Amino acid sequence: MKLQIASINSGSNGNCYYIGNDEEAVLIDAGVACRETERRLRDLDLDIKKIKAVFISHEHKDHISGVAVLSKRYQWPVYITQKTLRNCRPGIEKHLIRFFTSDEEISLGSITIRAFSKFHDAHDPHSFIIQCETNCVGVFTDIGRVCKNVILHFRKCHAVFLESNYDEDMLAKGNYPLHLKRRITNGDGHLSNNQALQLFCEHKWAGLKLLILSHLSANNNKEETVQELFSKHAGNTEIFVASRYRPSPVFVINEKFLRDENRKMQQLTLF
Repeated sequence: MKLQIASINSGSNGNCYYIGNDEEAVLIDAGVACRETERRLRDLDLDIKKIKAVFISHEHKDHISGVAVLSKRYQWPVYITQKTLRNCRPGIEKHLIRFFTSDEEISLGSITIRAFSKFHDAHDPHSFIIQCETNCVGVFTDIGRVCKNVILHFRKCHAVFLESNYDEDMLAKGNYPLHLKRRITNGDGHLSNNQALQLFCEHKWAGLKLLILSHLSANNNKEETVQELFSKHAGNTEIFVASRYRPSPVFVINEKFLRDENRKMQQLTLF
């Protein structure tokens, strides 16, 4: 069964990712205001009624600011860890709260979501892989370093939202205060372009057909820099850079093409 995926927004001003099939869908994070999320979903011709739940990666504002209103309006359950909930006040109605733990599989119709722990400067941060039949999509943002968990799950995915937060030279020469630069680069902050590229080059597999570079810094990165850097090493993987100002197109991942390694890049179609 095909999967439709899109970045609703990606960056420190708000993060939200859509993954779904013809019957059900989930949002990973809800850091965009309710009305804007609704508008962008309409613009992408994605049916909001298909969304069955929201999964929260960690408590930072750019990942949770829209969740209270969205979950209340549509009565979506919100999957969150107990530690994350204890360390924020997202305003989620109690009857909509669902707890998850690392490596637990949660099935919503024909979609299965698994969270795994990672390094980031939050209390209980997680990334996610979402599976439907043999298709697998990863959402790997807000990663301080490439750990064994990230590598293990990256190797499974046919499509990945992967953080490529900052250009190392731009950050070093920029006007951020030293403590903020250290926070970003200390192994619990964000992945640089070069760190993300190393993960991609060393651990991609033949089935990785789409890489969506995500969570770019507004001050220490450029979309064209990331696109050029990764395109040089793309091989058979389609490269797309998600924006902090607009949604991505909807990418359709079709299982029958993913199983045929001899075909060209027809398995990824833009609506």
